[in-house]
Formats: sequence, C-alpha cells, structure tokens
Amino acid sequence: MIVEKIDTFGGHRDCVYALETGLETNQFFSAGADGLIVRWHLDRPDRGDLVAKVPASVYALALHPASNLLWVGQNYEGLHLIDTVHKKEVNSLKLTSAAIFDIKFYKNDAFVALSDGIVAVLDTEQMVVKKHIKASDQSARCIAINPVEREAVVGYSDNSVRIFDLTTYILKQVIPAHANSVFTLTYSPDFRFLLTGGRDAHLKVWDVEQKYALVNDTAAHMFAINHLTFSPDGNLFATASMDKSIKIWDADTYRLLKVVDRARHAGHGTSVNKLLWTNYHQQLLSASDDRTISVWQVG
Repeated sequence: MIVEKIDTFGGHRDCVYALETGLETNQFFSAGADGLIVRWHLDRPDRGDLVAKVPASVYALALHPASNLLWVGQNYEGLHLIDTVHKKEVNSLKLTSAAIFDIKFYKNDAFVALSDGIVAVLDTEQMVVKKHIKASDQSARCIAINPVEREAVVGYSDNSVRIFDLTTYILKQVIPAHANSVFTLTYSPDFRFLLTGGRDAHLKVWDVEQKYALVNDTAAHMFAINHLTFSPDGNLFATASMDKSIKIWDADTYRLLKVVDRARHAGHGTSVNKLLWTNYHQQLLSASDDRTISVWQVG
C-alpha cells in the first residue's frame, strides 16, 4: 500500500476538531478551537472561504442532507444553522450550556451528544427538542445511526456504549466497551459490525447481529483513538490518534496495512483529531492540533 501526502490546508489559528463533507464532491468544511468555519476546495488547496465565525470552540459539524444547512455545535452556546452558500446564519438554538461533541441525523431527527451526558433529540423542521435521553452522568461523546436495525448507538465517557431504539428512544442495551472514555464509533458500511475506539487506545469490533458480541480487540495505538472512518468503497478504514499517527486497516480482516506518521510521511506533529474519507479521488483528510488539515492519497 502507498500513502502519499497531496496537500496541506493551513489557515486555522488553533486546533482543528471537526471535518464535514461539502455541497460539492471537491469541497469540505472544517472547524475547531478558533471558532472559524471554513470551506475548502480539494482541487484548489490555496482557497479557503470563511463561511461563519462563532465565539467558542466547535467540536461538531454536520451537513443536513435535506436542507443543505451546516449544523455547527458551538461549545457552551448551542446550535447554529449556516447557509454556506450565502454565508449566513438562518437559525440557532440555545440548546445547552454543555459542550456539543457530535451531531447525527435520521429522517426528521437530529441526535446531539452533550458533555452533561444528555443526548438531545431535535425535530429538524421545527427546531424543537423532542426528547432528552439521560443515560449517564458522564459525557456523551459520539453517535452512530443504524437504519437497518433502527438503532442509535452512543459512546460515553463512562467507558460504555449504549444502544437506543431509533424511534422510541428506549435504551435497549449497555455494553461495557472500553477501559476508558469512548471517543469514536461507526458502523461498517453493511451495518453488520460496530467499530469503537477511545482513550484506552483499543480498537474493538462488535457483531451487531449477535447482540453486539465482541469479535475483535486490537491495541491499535500508543495513545487515545480520537476518530475512525471507512473508505468510500468500504474496503479500508482509518484510525486517528493522540499519538500523532493515522493507521490504515483492512476492513475485512482488521489487519493493519499502513502507519502514516511524521517520520515516514511528513504527517502531523501533534494529536490527529478527526478524519474524513472523501469521494473526491478517495482522498483521506486528517485534522490536527497542529492547526492544519492534511490530504492523503491512499492506494
């Protein structure tokens, strides 16, 4: 496997925490500790457009597929809905005084993970809270949606993963998943497996059809796994870590294929916080505490 660094996007003034797909295949959005929400063009790496600015850190960005509005989770202030074409805020909701760590959509619902342990379920059309799901006193860090089983799965700082019914919001199962906070989780493209990672640096794979039985446990990194994501074709997945590295894995065997780091690939010099594997030539993006976003060609 060959991994080549294509470009570096610089311009943020602080750590970059969030990446999200753009309205066009060659575009993406980024945000972080500087409160800047920037649109980038993968075919024009020198061009970054500021689409919004908020006064506090942004950990969560989510492009709403029906409205094409960019949902921005502002630390301690709530949600801002941005029309990125006209670069203006069209709605906002003072949802919480807690930090917003993740936002995921299912039909007319938005699931928002908060640092006070609540998962807020919002009606995306009315912009009202339908449900507060309080299943833990510690932070809700990450969310994944399984439309096949009609389940929403949430990773928490109490080391657990909880599975909720997508429509009734009832708690169905609790998995004591990790030895420390769960920072990231995602379903395989066929929704048969759930992959989780977190502060204990372990990558774990759970069989959805076997009531989330553990099928693989790998000590994947030296320090916390901040994020993981699948390639668009589903053949690979990548993990990003506080140990400054990105690792590429075989999606069928969970075998490590490549380590991408500073020494070998001019990678990041500090924690890698977020990944985005794009449909634009299957380029992989990585965002870091070093204020940059790197673009990787994996092949």
